[in-house]
Amino acid sequence: MFFKQFYDNHLSQSSYLVGCQRTGEAMIIDPVRDLSKYIEIADAEGFTITQAAETHIHADYASGIRDVAEKLNTTIYVSGEGEETLGYKNMPESTRFVKHNDTIYVGNIKLEVLHTPGHTPESVSYLLTDEGGGSHVPMGLFSGDFIFVGDVGRPDLLEKAVQVHGSTEVGAKQMFQSIKSVEKLPDFIQIWPGHGAGSPCGKALGAVPTSTLGYERENNWAFNEKDEASFIEKLTSDQPAPPHHFAQMKKINQFGMNLYQPYQVYPTTDKYKLAFDLRSKEAYHGGHIKGTINIPYNKSFINQIGWYLDYDKEINLIGDKDTVEQAAHTLQLVGFDSVTGYLLPKSEVQTQSIHSMNITGNESHVLDVRNDSEWNNGHLSQAVHIPHGKLLEASIPFDKDEKIYVHCQSGVRSSIAVGILESKGYSNIVNISEGYNGFPSTLK
Repeated sequence: MFFKQFYDNHLSQSSYLVGCQRTGEAMIIDPVRDLSKYIEIADAEGFTITQAAETHIHADYASGIRDVAEKLNTTIYVSGEGEETLGYKNMPESTRFVKHNDTIYVGNIKLEVLHTPGHTPESVSYLLTDEGGGSHVPMGLFSGDFIFVGDVGRPDLLEKAVQVHGSTEVGAKQMFQSIKSVEKLPDFIQIWPGHGAGSPCGKALGAVPTSTLGYERENNWAFNEKDEASFIEKLTSDQPAPPHHFAQMKKINQFGMNLYQPYQVYPTTDKYKLAFDLRSKEAYHGGHIKGTINIPYNKSFINQIGWYLDYDKEINLIGDKDTVEQAAHTLQLVGFDSVTGYLLPKSEVQTQSIHSMNITGNESHVLDVRNDSEWNNGHLSQAVHIPHGKLLEASIPFDKDEKIYVHCQSGVRSSIAVGILESKGYSNIVNISEGYNGFPSTLK
């Protein structure tokens, strides 16, 4: 049997390619839109991709399951479980809707379908047995967003991102039962999750790419909480707010979108579109185009820019050509195909940045752009709280000519806030560069 994990750092997402070396057939599990990396490896190893499967309707990236069916002429497998109104729509003719205990074969590799709801109602996992290798016991579980390393999938995205009222508690109860449903599987089962650390699909995901069921039983909090009410409380509390693009991802992945097509981004002089500066916050504060939003192109790029994407509007990017092209490709992985041009950085505006020790605690116009849980854990008494992801659409309760002191926890999100405030007409902005972490304890 051939096995390869693909990990995308920007999506904190894992997809997989498994192949039967006797028959030359291969299957992709949870593909992204850009299929080139799967095809390259399959070709190098002498496989033909004949099938693909998906664990659930994703909320954090654009699925490539339809691309596999249409571009590679394959059979694809998606869940037929859960509520019909929330299930897959507009699927290709080659789609097979699978249910609990169904069996799929990739050559001599057996995949057993397990319905494991909780993260979403339709979520399934695939239990792999390498019968071609002579095994009669399963090797591992493609767990999707069911079991992660150190955590399990959050159950609240349907309610928070798509406004399905009451689905959080229902999902939490289902997750409790799903964990019980795998009790009889042996400890040696490998866990091949859909995400790693940095993904918003859980709150405590580990950075190790794979695990075993036995290890998770010993170390994963969700397997050690035996009381259902306590489990639900722990699972649903303190989950991070999902970026705005999650709602679009659910729509795209449920109903479909245009097939992936790479494109070139060319220089532009148009300064009227919303523009994102891809440089570091240090470079941005050294000088930038007024009103542009600083989202550095790093591992947090998608989680940050996702708050500000409007899929009906075009954007520009600011940075060198190579970085812009990489960022545009990454945006395509969340279904955003509307980067129309790029601008080179300019040193037009320099931001005031101060060391947090210079804050006296008496400043009257302080804007705190952290999330709700951070705010609830402590804040300056006079601060106004608007989470950074809501700033673009929010009304700012300060006069345009007032000096505004803006801070987050460590300085990253306040840097984003600077450009948003500038775009709203504020020009006397002080970025508290070290954030709330750097405040003297007497101010907290």
